[in-house]
Amino acid sequence: MVAISLVGLHAGASPETAAVGVDLLQATDATLVGTGVRVAQAEVPFGANDWQVRPGAVGQPVSLFTYYSSGGTSTTYPNALGTESGHANNVAINFFGTAGGVAPGVMHVDNYEGNYFYESVITPGLAIPAKVVNQSFIFSTTPPQTTVDTQYDNYAAQRNVLFVSGVGNSGSPSTPATSYNGIGVGASDAGTSIGPTLDNGRSKPDISAPSGTGEATSFSTPFVAGAAALLVQAGTRGDGGPGTTTSSIDTRTVKSLLLNGALKPTGWTHTTTAPLDTRYGSGVLNVFNSYRQLAAGKMPFVESTAVSAGAAHPPGANSANLQLVGWDMNTIASTVLQDRVNHYYFNLPASGGGLFTFTATLVWNRPVAQSAANNLDLFLYNVGTGSAVASSVSSVDNVEHIYFTNLVAGRYDLQVLKKGGPLGMGTETYALAVEAFSLALSIATSGNSAVITWPLYPAGFTLQSATSLNPPISWMAVASPVVITNNQNRVVLPTAVAPQFLRLIRP
Repeated sequence: MVAISLVGLHAGASPETAAVGVDLLQATDATLVGTGVRVAQAEVPFGANDWQVRPGAVGQPVSLFTYYSSGGTSTTYPNALGTESGHANNVAINFFGTAGGVAPGVMHVDNYEGNYFYESVITPGLAIPAKVVNQSFIFSTTPPQTTVDTQYDNYAAQRNVLFVSGVGNSGSPSTPATSYNGIGVGASDAGTSIGPTLDNGRSKPDISAPSGTGEATSFSTPFVAGAAALLVQAGTRGDGGPGTTTSSIDTRTVKSLLLNGALKPTGWTHTTTAPLDTRYGSGVLNVFNSYRQLAAGKMPFVESTAVSAGAAHPPGANSANLQLVGWDMNTIASTVLQDRVNHYYFNLPASGGGLFTFTATLVWNRPVAQSAANNLDLFLYNVGTGSAVASSVSSVDNVEHIYFTNLVAGRYDLQVLKKGGPLGMGTETYALAVEAFSLALSIATSGNSAVITWPLYPAGFTLQSATSLNPPISWMAVASPVVITNNQNRVVLPTAVAPQFLRLIRP
């Protein structure tokens, strides 16, 4: 039996769906609940043989579940294969529970005993019907990380299944969350493992989420798995645009959208060679932002150019521009003698008068039976000056991430580059998610009140006020409620008070 440890236990559920954008998403589209998506939950026993979700604990019917272990398969509960697990129940509450779960409308849940799942499904590569798998456990002993990562990566690449796994609650990230092709989840509000990975210094976790009262990554992980199920539902029904029902639900696309929609908490940082923060990954999950980027539509690159291997790759000559929010799934190929560059051009207008925030996330898979992933890089150039504004050039990761604030108006070239040379040959398929915005408040009067509005998307902003801009400035959150009206956030403030200065801020 493989030694696997649970990533935590807690006594009660605290979904905190508002914190991860679920409440806002369902306020704008109540049908996004995971309908039609089959998911899996792999659980290892905490005691003798307790690994099963009890349907009644999550408000779901027995018919929603199939249970799998080395002892067989059952569609009834209780059954002879195992017993109820408090850990499994609390993971499931956040995943697909009817009382606050992210994806309570999933089509079916396959509940696997964890050791069986690894030994009899992952290792031999046995096909499963689920698209998204939640794994709130870590491997605590042998086999080594590199072996487990390779098995999961091979499976994900061959089967197009997304594995969402907790990184652990302390120390370095643990497998299977360290696999290249899955999503490793950290806790944004509790103890969590800190990257990079021990094998070659890759960025993990990929993303973080609140754990609530659970205070462990076990209960952060199902928020992300549930969010993935929502995006799969949306992509399957065509929300990504005409002809995108395959590319929009590819695991690389789903991963890029989840990472790109995340909010940057206080203290978030990264470097050009380490694309993600060592604690928060790309940031804290916000599925509303991720969905809006999906729904903005697919935007293929404008042009593709080749340069000599290792040479400069300035902006190209094409004058076409893309929308400021969207995604793409495409291919790129280089040769021994040439690097290849796919160009995505954006015009950030000066008419708004503000500075822009630009976020882009590039994701590709480690291929089957390969010790490493291909080396792709991401660059942002100012077309007017020809200078590089930002870059993400990790030599070991299969994720690149650019996050740039206070970007001035102008025309920009986002470049996906695949290096040539002896190790750079061949074609790679990648997914890219992009968001650029400049957000401003609008103020109008209504009787004795001031009406403050700003767009619903992008989400994650708090309205603050101050009575003076003289240092030290004391910004305070505005206590008046935010109401959604006509796809806008709306706050009404009385005017019969002292003058106030207002601002929107993301943590």
